[in-house]
Amino acid sequence: MPKPPPTADSQRIFAPGIFDHQVALVTGGGSGIGLATARELVRLGAKVAICGRTQAKLDVAIAELGPNAFAIACDIREPAQVEAMVKEIIARYGRLDIAVNNAGGQFPAPAQHISPNGFLAVIKNNLVGTFHVAREVANQWMIKEGGGRIINVIANIYRGFPGMVHTGAARAGVENMTMTLAVEWSQFGILVNAVAPGIIISSGTTQYPPQLVERGIAATPLKRAGTVEEVAASIVFLASPAAAFISGATLRIDGAAALWGNTWELP
Repeated sequence: MPKPPPTADSQRIFAPGIFDHQVALVTGGGSGIGLATARELVRLGAKVAICGRTQAKLDVAIAELGPNAFAIACDIREPAQVEAMVKEIIARYGRLDIAVNNAGGQFPAPAQHISPNGFLAVIKNNLVGTFHVAREVANQWMIKEGGGRIINVIANIYRGFPGMVHTGAARAGVENMTMTLAVEWSQFGILVNAVAPGIIISSGTTQYPPQLVERGIAATPLKRAGTVEEVAASIVFLASPAAAFISGATLRIDGAAALWGNTWELP
């Protein structure tokens, strides 16, 4: 049987202070993977801005993260709001070194039951919003300063995404965007990578039917779900000096689920 997942403390393998004097933005930072990532970046010395659409959730997160973090309510689907958010971060901290595009959302449904508006909403949030953030952090800071890290959070899309065609299409678009921007922005020293989580126990998965999560775990060779801390550790690695020659890559965090198992039952 596989060993149980390590605790958050055992994952703290990064040197304290590796992000001293750096500033990070984590979208969707009020809960789940985003909050776990913000927590680790703050612990390792970064100043961190988190954003989301729900101010109450952001307030709770900031109370936990402490004085080296602040929150901005922002809908990443709206380019004017994203532009204003990035300006505020730079005005507050004087720089912006790392952007973690974690914000997103979706709902499980067979494709024929997804309305045009429902499909478009997920595409705008998961794909278009990610581009808005990447574009603004590049144009307002990283290009002129000659460097930066952008890490996009996608999903296990490698054999299609039956049951969630909208987010599968959006996340596949973000992976291609990741590769494209890695090439285009290499001239500016900007590294662009992605992480692709599989079944992760978080505030997001609690909203799905339990049988959907159970099926995903059964289709994972390691026979367990991942943790938000495990995803955060991979994001932190890609933002760290250890990943200085990695760009355009997607790191799968899925217990080999992309390689085996059926996640969608055919009649």
